[in-house]
Amino acid sequence: MSEHPAAGDETVEATDETDDKALERIIAVRTREYRQAAGLSVGDMAQRVGISKAMLSKIENAQTACSLTTLSRLARGLDVPVTALFRGLDDEREAVFVPAGHGARIVRRGTRVGHEYAQLGSLRGAHKRMDALLVELTEQSEVFPLFQHAGTELLYMLEGVMVYGHGKSSYTLRPGDALQFDGEAPHGPENLVELPIRFLTVTAFGDSPQH
Repeated sequence: MSEHPAAGDETVEATDETDDKALERIIAVRTREYRQAAGLSVGDMAQRVGISKAMLSKIENAQTACSLTTLSRLARGLDVPVTALFRGLDDEREAVFVPAGHGARIVRRGTRVGHEYAQLGSLRGAHKRMDALLVELTEQSEVFPLFQHAGTELLYMLEGVMVYGHGKSSYTLRPGDALQFDGEAPHGPENLVELPIRFLTVTAFGDSPQH
């Protein structure tokens, strides 16, 4: 089942309410949003779900608590996952903000050959992680470090020109070019064509990332 786009994506806050009341309000808002997005009237929706108009009206006005059976019927009638009706209940999510020029300098294998790495952020959830780096290459080098790691990496070129290798392939990257690849294959700069070189790299890891 696929979620219909929410009409207003109304935000529900649960600051001073009990958890039960907050849950009722969120279910009310999401039910109304998805019903309206589907172009259904209260009567049409009630008939589709198999409940009375009065009951649906109470649900959409947070005047009653839904049973699991009713929630399941609502989800089927709206053609959305049951979890879509709870969207916004746990709205605290981690975010990382790094002002320009304030990325923490970190040391990696390329540091010794003139590569600079600025950590732009790292988000860690229960099962996934994402790391972002701003890389600056300002010196020519005859030796280039190769990297291998778990996860999928996105490289976005900001300045300069370089030849970047991945596995047995090579790519000439210029400002605006993007390269996405599997980090398990050996990868890294092969030729610094035009200095200085600056690029953004974002690596997304799945379960149990390995370094």
